[in-house]
Amino acid sequence: MEAELKEMLSDLESLKRFLPDPSHHASIDKMQLRVQNLTNLSESAPIRRSKVKDMSAEVVDSNPYSRLMALQRMGIVQNYERIREFSVAIVVWNRRGIGGVGSVAAEMLTRCGIGRLLLYDYDKVELANMNRLFFRPEQVGMTKTDAAVQTLSDINPDVACNELNQTWMESGVSEDAVSGHIQLLIPGETACFACAPPLVVASGVDERTLKREGVCAASLPTTMGVVAGLLVQNTLKYLLKFGHVSPYLGYNALKDFFPTMEMKPNPQCSNAACLERQKEYILAKPARDAAAKAKEKEEVLVMEGPVHDDNEWNISVVDDSELVTADVRSSDALPEGLVRELPSADEFQRPTSPEETTNSVDDLEDLRKQLDALNA
Repeated sequence: MEAELKEMLSDLESLKRFLPDPSHHASIDKMQLRVQNLTNLSESAPIRRSKVKDMSAEVVDSNPYSRLMALQRMGIVQNYERIREFSVAIVVWNRRGIGGVGSVAAEMLTRCGIGRLLLYDYDKVELANMNRLFFRPEQVGMTKTDAAVQTLSDINPDVACNELNQTWMESGVSEDAVSGHIQLLIPGETACFACAPPLVVASGVDERTLKREGVCAASLPTTMGVVAGLLVQNTLKYLLKFGHVSPYLGYNALKDFFPTMEMKPNPQCSNAACLERQKEYILAKPARDAAAKAKEKEEVLVMEGPVHDDNEWNISVVDDSELVTADVRSSDALPEGLVRELPSADEFQRPTSPEETTNSVDDLEDLRKQLDALNA
């Protein structure tokens, strides 16, 4: 675009020189000014990076994945490149979608290089959304999905963004904006939306009828950022198989409290598909337990072997318990030629024996007799 605008400026200059009638020069000058303004705007536009075919661990300033791939080099993640094989859906449920938590989670996942991001939301961007960490004022009036695709594509063009009604991990922030939670949903293994629905959902009330003129829920970008971070962290641990994946993790900003618990499925869930998944999960439990035990045995065998086969510096590990004991015993020893004027703390606290007590009494009796002889 920049090259085309500069070429247009050159053509207008040539046209101005070849036109014999000076009355047309004013119109040409006006056109040149407009083209020059467009050129300046294009030059000041943000630079979009090109797509990266393969993730690289090379530590250079131009590599957007070097700090992410460092997790693999440090042994935290076995194969970080696998993140491109996964798709994550962010959908609207109970008024949440690409909102305060969903939009920040979408940005974090995009920066982490997720393969595909599936977005679904029926709402539009409003000025009331500007207290959040994602949307911009110039996006007011756009659908949240279109605005999200625009922003996320600028951040990382390697991530494919689509719209689809699908989800697998739930999160939310309270109406007072000072607490929130994340919840992992595995069909049959953990509770689904219908197993333990919020009161407003369980009562069957249309949420749109609860909205009153001049009244809105509170919204803090800090709380949403914390919950979104917990959500994306849990997602990465689940996808890349590292660390402990929390089935349910709460957040109370007033007390800095993070409660966690198991969310078991409800045997009396109203969702027929959930009940069917619960039966399948119970039937598959013996095979799943056997596989877990086999994996534990493999990990024990791996741990019993040497951590590093090569030992360039001849480093060895010894049992230092004997050394510690020797140091404790010799801590009271003094260098040659030095004696103590006062008893040591151990000797002072040592209980006296009956013989020592008798001797001390006799010494006192002799001392008393000597004093009486002097006074006589």
